[in-house]
Amino acid sequence: MATDATQTEPPAAYTALLDEIQRYNAVESATEVLSWDQQVMMPEGGTPARSTQLSTLSSISHELLVDGDVGNHLDELDDASLTPEQQAVVREIRREYVRAARVPRDLIEEISTATTEALGAWESAREHDAFEEFAPHLERLVELKRQYAAHIDPDADPYAVLFAEYEPCLSLETATAILDELRETLVPLIEEIRASDADLATDAFEGSFDTDTQESLSREVLELLGYDFDRGRLDTSTHPFTSGNQFDARITTRFDEHDPLGALTSTIHEFGHAYYTLGLPDDDFGTPLGSHRDLSVHESQSRLWENHVGRSAAFWELLLPKLHDAFPQTSDLSPRDAYEAANQVHDENLIRVEADELTYHLHIIIRFTIERELISGDLAVDDVPDRWNRLYEEYLGLTPPSDALGCLQDIHWSHGNFGYFPTYSLGSVLAAQLYAAADREIDDLDATIRDGDFEPLGEWLRTNIHQHGRRYETDALVEHATGEPLRADAFTDYVTDKYGALYDL
Repeated sequence: MATDATQTEPPAAYTALLDEIQRYNAVESATEVLSWDQQVMMPEGGTPARSTQLSTLSSISHELLVDGDVGNHLDELDDASLTPEQQAVVREIRREYVRAARVPRDLIEEISTATTEALGAWESAREHDAFEEFAPHLERLVELKRQYAAHIDPDADPYAVLFAEYEPCLSLETATAILDELRETLVPLIEEIRASDADLATDAFEGSFDTDTQESLSREVLELLGYDFDRGRLDTSTHPFTSGNQFDARITTRFDEHDPLGALTSTIHEFGHAYYTLGLPDDDFGTPLGSHRDLSVHESQSRLWENHVGRSAAFWELLLPKLHDAFPQTSDLSPRDAYEAANQVHDENLIRVEADELTYHLHIIIRFTIERELISGDLAVDDVPDRWNRLYEEYLGLTPPSDALGCLQDIHWSHGNFGYFPTYSLGSVLAAQLYAAADREIDDLDATIRDGDFEPLGEWLRTNIHQHGRRYETDALVEHATGEPLRADAFTDYVTDKYGALYDL
């Protein structure tokens, strides 16, 4: 671990605390690998054994954090003289310890078992378009997560407690205010776009595109962007995700023969997550300084690469020759056509992960609304499909034709991840702020992308975000990188300018 050169040896309690937390994080890493395997490689019949395995590891992890000496070491360090980095480590461990210490071990095990069983039920329910298969599992998880939140802080809004699991450094009030600002900007902008007479090349990627060839192209794009296949791999899963650490960060995506853009954008999105993970300091593995800042920051990395790079005109000038080689039927496609197709705002958009850059956030706001109602008890689980459909009609003018294309589309509820969704939009807001700062500091950033030179942007992100791990809390990290705290202005300016130009507004 990097320390101030003038600092003497750290206190013995600090060294012992690091030993304890590294053991804890090793178990957490093993749990993550088993979870990855369940979603990617495990045979369908493996759920009963995997449920027991994950529940056992969850219990061991909880014991290592709560029942060992972590609390004693933290107490010993209350008045210790520590470097700024050491203070950050203690701060982050203390936050995690305090939350975990308040939750009974048997509840942790029950949640682990419930989520393992819910995953298989969700996959089946989605495949069969049968919400009733998943409903009992969702109801169980809602109740368990209410109990979980009550143990941590019985006097707080339970949803705020759950949100803090994923974004402990920003308040739920801040998240709500940003989402409100996005809604106020995006709803009228989308209405203007739908009323526009602009003639975009929306049919540029119509047709059939072999999925094996799509996978080969995705691998080529990952190599172009700088993904380290010695420390990662690309696989397919029902829902794209990234898993791992700075030594092993794995990407999954999915392919649809009628939607090559979906696979490309999902792959680039997951690359952003993996690139951040792989950029964390190797020497600090297993400690807060070698761990990612929370999910708003993590999501900023994926959304930056997906939208500000992968949907840019410069990127499509670079990528198009490779696309022509992979799919000769696109040989007449121009960079401008591809750019317009990649950035079109869809009249009908039911699936969040396939959404355009603008309507995407309305998907987030809808699920955010439903989650808060579920956790507060204002919405019964059986009423989720109807509530979902009514909100889609209100915000997007659409009614999902099935639950598989509606409330069953995302995996997160099967993991019990209530409070996760706001971080997607917070991450997009931060991505715009970071990219604007990088654009100010990197000479002709567009040209480097057009030339396939992603090192200047990668180095800027490593220097300003990745290398710090959790040294800074979110607002301090954002201010360190951009000169100001997290704000929605860069995002609203970016989408207003970009889509105003695309749609002649």
